[in-house]
Amino acid sequence: MVTGLERESFPPPGIDLSRPSVARVYDCYLGGTANWEIDRQFAERMLRDYPMVRPIARANRRFLHRVVRHLVRGGVRQIVDLGSGVPTMGHAHEIAEQIAPGEVKVAYVDCEPVAVAHSTSLLREQGDPARQLAVHADLRDARRLWSLLAGSGVIDLDQPIALLLISVLHFRQPPAPGSGSTADLGPRLTAEYRDLLVPGSYLALSHVTDEGVPPHCEHLLAAAKQRYAAAGTGLVYRDRAEITGLFGDFALLEPGVTWTPLWHPEEAGPDDPTVPLDAANESLLLAGVARKE
Repeated sequence: MVTGLERESFPPPGIDLSRPSVARVYDCYLGGTANWEIDRQFAERMLRDYPMVRPIARANRRFLHRVVRHLVRGGVRQIVDLGSGVPTMGHAHEIAEQIAPGEVKVAYVDCEPVAVAHSTSLLREQGDPARQLAVHADLRDARRLWSLLAGSGVIDLDQPIALLLISVLHFRQPPAPGSGSTADLGPRLTAEYRDLLVPGSYLALSHVTDEGVPPHCEHLLAAAKQRYAAAGTGLVYRDRAEITGLFGDFALLEPGVTWTPLWHPEEAGPDDPTVPLDAANESLLLAGVARKE
């Protein structure tokens, strides 16, 4: 079972430094340091031309923090952060520890070697191996991931889980090479994960939309789609109905699908700075949390 990169060198093998990485670019947006020059060049160009990108990314990260606080207060004791990225600006297990010390199990999952290496290093220094782990896996293979989690000794798949898909599904999930298909697998994969979760579990996600955004943000969305595509990563913008559909028949928690800053703002931490956005829809991401009955 792969539960991180404990025995591998750092930088770990498998890193493609010929193009920017989604996870490492996002780390740049959040002010992190786990990135390379190719990532910084991409991020700095985006931030130079569209300074709003940084507060948008931070608003999304704050949403993750509030989700963890809200669900842990409500009794959730297992979290799987799928597409967790590089650990930057507060981590799910740290937020959970603030609410229920010693009680919450967390698995970080990513296909990016740097993200997994940094998560593994962080957990080795600050975590509890009985309750936290990093998994190197491709979210497109849900059954394999579930098998890895089942054998981890950390996550109990027979008990409820909060599955986080934060800022993941607007990145196109392509089929395997040679399949002959160009379809985005995101909705199908989300349905597969919903089926794998036991009743009492939660699905939390945030997703970029081009519906209902301010006119002055439309050029940013167009430029992001073009630049990410040129770097080898497709972006998929969905409307509110499509994003709501990703929850399937799960029961949405109040306030339903909304802009990231508007989802339970009362769950903000005492030291959380205000994200400098003039309007909630400048966040460009719709978000929600739903429960499997």
